This record gives sequence, C-alpha cells and structure tokens, in this order.
Amino acid sequence: MPIAMPPSMPIAMTEDHAIIGLLLAGGGARRMGGGDKCLRLLGGRPLLAHVIERLHGQVGRLVLNANGDGSRFAAFGLPVVADSIPGMAGPLAGILTGMEWVRAHGAGVTMMLSTPTDGPFLPLDLVPRLAAAKQEAGARIACARSDGRTHPPIGLWDVDLADDLRRAMEVEDLRKIDAWTARHALVHVDWPVHPFDPFFNANRPEDLDRAESLLA
Repeated sequence: MPIAMPPSMPIAMTEDHAIIGLLLAGGGARRMGGGDKCLRLLGGRPLLAHVIERLHGQVGRLVLNANGDGSRFAAFGLPVVADSIPGMAGPLAGILTGMEWVRAHGAGVTMMLSTPTDGPFLPLDLVPRLAAAKQEAGARIACARSDGRTHPPIGLWDVDLADDLRRAMEVEDLRKIDAWTARHALVHVDWPVHPFDPFFNANRPEDLDRAESLLA
C-alpha cells in the first residue's frame, strides 16, 4: 500500500550527482493546439526554461525526452532522446526511455527524477523530499501528491526497474503509470497548495494566462 508523507516531513539533502533528471516533452499537446507545449512562452521565456531553472541544483544533469527532430531544442544544450517504445505510448514510455538512457550514460547513477515540462512552479525542494521519503520508506519509487491528487509522472525512480517496465509495456501493452507503479514499493509525498499548487501545469491556453498571473 502506498505510504503518505506529510508536508512537514524533514528535508534530507541528497548528492545531486547521484540523480539525473528526465524532462518529459514527448506528448502531442492537443489541448494546447499542437506543437511543443514546452516551447510556449511564459513571462517571455519558454515553459521548458522555467522547469530547468526550478530543477537547477536539485539534480546532477538533465536529459530531454522528445520525439521528432531534436534540433529544435538545441538552444537548451541538453541531450534529446526519443521514445524507445513506438506509437506515442504516453509518459510511461518516456520514463522507460529515461531509465534506459540513464543506465547507458549515467556512469553508475541509480535514481532518476522525471517531470513533465509544462509545470513552471515545481518545488525547489522536490528532489530532496522525494529522496528522503523514498529512503525512509524503503521504496523503489517516490511520487508527488498535492491536495489529495497524485502526480504520477513527477517521481523519483530506481533505474534498475527498467527491464520490468519494458516487459510490462511490450508484453502486456501496459500504458498507465499507476497500473505499473502499483506493483512496486511506492511512497507518495505531499506538498501544500497554498498560495498555489506547485504542480500547476499549463495544458490549455487559458492555463498559460493563469500562469502569467501567478508569475506576477
């Protein structure tokens, strides 16, 4: 059964070089009218720039999961890796892709943070609190939660779960993150939502308008 960690749980800092961050930008952004949602501007800068800034110092390095021509993200100076499962299989495919990339290129890194690229207000204590909860609970996965709502793509994962995840996606055609994480030791970590939810995400044009007001 998932374990809940309250917002008041003490923060245990981690060695940032031990964690690689995966930025999920592989979706079609249909509600935003198509294209790369993470390149839409907020406060004069792409959403992706805001996410990168929020994660600065929380992870050792970042990799971007995006499909298509990766050169459109060249200005960010990040490795860009496309889904290793074909057919636009959703964020679970991105998480698998990230795990496999970390295992191949991470030089002994055992944990990966994942987060979508449409949340410009991510907590500045995201990685330390997820890592502390994961260690305390003896869990394989730690995922964020706010106001009673879970955020499955925002999580800290043991990279050695990659083989199990690939089997689930290829053999069982599994696509829902919750259906897969339920099979493993999982801990949820709660964040307060006042003055606003730090996991606010911009899915629609009107969400960008709301984000502009929050940024101000």
